[in-house]
Amino acid sequence: MKKNWVILFSILMILSILSGCGNSSKNADAPTNDKKDDKQLKIGFNPGPYIDQFKLGIEPILKEKGYKIKYVNFTDGIQPNLAVAEGTIDANVFQHTLYMESINDKENIDLTGAVQVPTPPMGLYSSKHKKLEAKKGTTVSMPSDPVNMTRAMRILEDIGWITLKKDVDPIKISQEDIAENKYNIKIIPMEAAQGPRALQDVDYVAVQGNFAVSSGLKLTSALQLEKMESPYINVVALKKENVKKQYVKDIIDAYHSKEFKAVISSTKEFEGYTLPDYFK
Repeated sequence: MKKNWVILFSILMILSILSGCGNSSKNADAPTNDKKDDKQLKIGFNPGPYIDQFKLGIEPILKEKGYKIKYVNFTDGIQPNLAVAEGTIDANVFQHTLYMESINDKENIDLTGAVQVPTPPMGLYSSKHKKLEAKKGTTVSMPSDPVNMTRAMRILEDIGWITLKKDVDPIKISQEDIAENKYNIKIIPMEAAQGPRALQDVDYVAVQGNFAVSSGLKLTSALQLEKMESPYINVVALKKENVKKQYVKDIIDAYHSKEFKAVISSTKEFEGYTLPDYFK
């Protein structure tokens, strides 16, 4: 009898071990809870029109393809890029290529632009003057980051208030790159998002389009709009290693779609925007 119990116990032990191995193999192949759901997209935005464009013209198209969109809001230009680089969000929409490249260099990350988006141009605004008139000591506020300061200084150059040195580096520009300042314009650099608040304190403010729109400034009220070039048109930014993924292709197709173009052309709030080449 004792011998039979030993044999039975041995058989049970073997079955238990085999069962455990089977479960272990099954668990190893099972998807983990932290696996990314490819149909769940997290998109980052700064204050401005790009989230409205996305909600009105892009989200409906992506939803038809089964995507679920989560919007993540930021208030600066660094964190939304770090979030993309870290994989916390899948993409962001708030910046142009030159600014993105400057952050890539500064933060040692590797983002790229997937598709350009309709972009409100930077403009020169004033609550103290109804027209452009410079005199000695005129104060002009502009973004403090070199890339967007370049845009503001180009506006001042276009209206004849200053002259820049030749071959200015838009990534490293400063007031030292002004070759001539015949009106002795006093330039006051500040965080770009603070521009609209400075209207009561200075003669003129160069305000980026997204911050102008988000603060209620109409593009048509600008005394001078920039002559926007392609590198300054905003993009959908994402990790370079993800450019061939399906969700990126679907986002690009949505922006290129006739439905999105119809939303932009029929929505009054988007009048005056610089449009990417695919609108032609």
